[in-house]
Amino acid sequence: MKKTVKLPKDFFLGAAASAWQTEGWKGKKENQDSYMDLWYKENKKVWHNGYGPAIATNYYERYQEDIGYMKTIGLQCYRTSISWSRFLIDYETVIVDEDYAAYYDKMLDELIAQGIEPMVCLEHYEVPASLQEKYDAWSSKHVVDLYIKYVEEVLKRYSHKVKYWFAFNEPIVVQTRIHLDAVRYPFVQDSKAWMQWNYNKALATSRAMKLYREGGYRILGGKFGTIINVEMAYPRGSSSFDREAADKYDMFYNRIFLDPAIKGVFEPELFKICEEYGILMEYTPEEMKIIKENPVDWIGINLYHPNRVKGRSTAVAKEAPFHPNFFYEDFNMPGIKMNPYRGWEIYPEMMYDFSLRMKREYGDIDWFIAESGMGVEKEEQYKDEKGVVQDDYRIEFIQQHLYWLLKGMAEGSRCKGYMLWAFTDNVSPMNAFKNRYGLMGIDLENNRDRYFKKSALFYRDMIASGEFMVEDDTEEFR
Repeated sequence: MKKTVKLPKDFFLGAAASAWQTEGWKGKKENQDSYMDLWYKENKKVWHNGYGPAIATNYYERYQEDIGYMKTIGLQCYRTSISWSRFLIDYETVIVDEDYAAYYDKMLDELIAQGIEPMVCLEHYEVPASLQEKYDAWSSKHVVDLYIKYVEEVLKRYSHKVKYWFAFNEPIVVQTRIHLDAVRYPFVQDSKAWMQWNYNKALATSRAMKLYREGGYRILGGKFGTIINVEMAYPRGSSSFDREAADKYDMFYNRIFLDPAIKGVFEPELFKICEEYGILMEYTPEEMKIIKENPVDWIGINLYHPNRVKGRSTAVAKEAPFHPNFFYEDFNMPGIKMNPYRGWEIYPEMMYDFSLRMKREYGDIDWFIAESGMGVEKEEQYKDEKGVVQDDYRIEFIQQHLYWLLKGMAEGSRCKGYMLWAFTDNVSPMNAFKNRYGLMGIDLENNRDRYFKKSALFYRDMIASGEFMVEDDTEEFR
């Protein structure tokens, strides 16, 4: 049995992407590599079938076509990033690349002309490669200074057009892969550098918020925030042993950015553990004051899957460099529903749980789902006789996650919208085009041409009607 669910008034529906995952290198100058470009060039063999950011979806040349498709679907907003590495031609003296700036002006104008609200992220893994090589990027306070100068130039150019700005997308990811787990180029395990990156990005968020607020860049209805990828940490069971493991996981991967962005503080326990293990970051009282006085206006949350953990049952090697998993182990819960292509659990109820957590722990702040989606490999196997991908699995994913999100909103959580990852299939780190996420497909064998999937038509109809159908969750015993 199915039932109809109505969307709340003023609840927005959109889709997201980033510059590096869509634009391609057309028009990029030789010295404008981002970190992701550098990694691809130096370590291409680990990218699925050799695909990477070089062509991506060629959004740089095809943005008008894509925005036309967005209009057809009825997207109310579209989140992308501006590439720091491409916006400037000199990162120290902050000289703007007028060619890229002109492209971005035209792209924003096209979105606005088609009635689609642009949302702009200022750093989505696009730190310039030269700053990565010279300073280890966010290890350096100087890079924080350069980032703020870059942000100021962007706001000068586009703040009259853009309401919604975000300092970072998933600020914890790059350094976790490079320095904590050492699974991405340049594979330099350094737990202290990992923690310094974390702190410096939190500081950069607050400094960017201060610049936005004090610089007169807020237009009517404008907001500045950041986008954090939260992994709900569920304990194996109710024991204090397991609950403490989940708490530590949450502190190191979630609260480390949620707390300074929203509350203006870090957890004292975090500093205590960092000092104990010799990974305490460099910070000053003046910086802490900036963080305290500049909480964000709102926050975006990327929520794909939960993590399940238990207390450690094995000892940690004495020589092992610090890792948060000193305090937990992963728990493979029997019977969970999995996306076999991505290896992630599918658990729509986490939307409800997180909604209530936002209300309970973070007060009255507005927030929204900035990314949610399902990646599936070899989607061509699901094409019908007309060549349309019958991605009912993605439609069900959206329905169920929205349903549980709205339940949380009904209990007072201030969620304002839902952004699907992604508008089109696009490049992901290492996975490249392996797992497809888009409402629209990208034909790699035919000039990157676009095609509608069944989910695009579902999304269009849901936006137009303001409602969707979902399986009734009333228990049925069989």
